[in-house]
Amino acid sequence: MAPTPVAHFAINADDVDRAKAFYSEVFGWEFTPGGWPEFFHIDTGTEKPGHPVGSLQRRRVIVEGRPIHGFECTIAVSDLGAVTGAVKAAGGRIVMDPYSIPGVGTLIFVEDTEGNLVGAMHYDRTTGS
Repeated sequence: MAPTPVAHFAINADDVDRAKAFYSEVFGWEFTPGGWPEFFHIDTGTEKPGHPVGSLQRRRVIVEGRPIHGFECTIAVSDLGAVTGAVKAAGGRIVMDPYSIPGVGTLIFVEDTEGNLVGAMHYDRTTGS
């Protein structure tokens, strides 16, 4: 399989306002509301084609009993079916079935052999996302 880029990262927070203040103060990042409550797009100063896009959001639980801590990465892929097969063949597992985000694409979450979660997104290129 050819290398695929990290396209998106998310910061999960219990207190979104507190996290916004922290990242704004420490790194100078700016935040724009992103369409649903407690979800913000992050301007890290690298919003150019080929650079990851960031978001700040309320902490999520994708695997029951394991809230996401740390940065969550999503990899841009051209074929979710091939990724699903490769994950299983390599000893990982699918922890979130395909989820369509209108105007963006289709997302799955997988767990690697070390218990780390990572998203794989087939972006809808017809919308420019």
